Amino acid sequence: MALEWVVLGYAAGAEAVMLLLLTVPGLGRLRTGLVTVVRNSLKPMLSVVPFCLFLLMDIYWKYETRPTCDQEHACTPTEHLRHQKSIMKSQRNALLIASALLLYWLLFSVTNLVVRLEQLSQRVEKLKRQD
Repeated sequence: MALEWVVLGYAAGAEAVMLLLLTVPGLGRLRTGLVTVVRNSLKPMLSVVPFCLFLLMDIYWKYETRPTCDQEHACTPTEHLRHQKSIMKSQRNALLIASALLLYWLLFSVTNLVVRLEQLSQRVEKLKRQD
């Protein structure tokens, strides 16, 4: 299962880099090419959403089927430590899922805003030329 988390981490990292490049001021002509690349990559990157839901269901299943210690001294210290480590990993993975989904939503929104801003600036230029 570690490979899925690595893939999700790389996807979230790629989303963060694209978002950072879109929002950095002063890129000028590079921004138009970058917007094209990001817009073309948004549809394939949409696969992050069902992938995150699958991984979230995996976390939930692990939570529901975890062994429990009913009595106070039923678990050995090793089992208790393993249980605590599992909880920490699940929390980390849930945070990774939330960040990947949030970054995708932000990338989608910022890309649409940049495209709309570009269209409006072209419209303003066209109106200035007409006057």
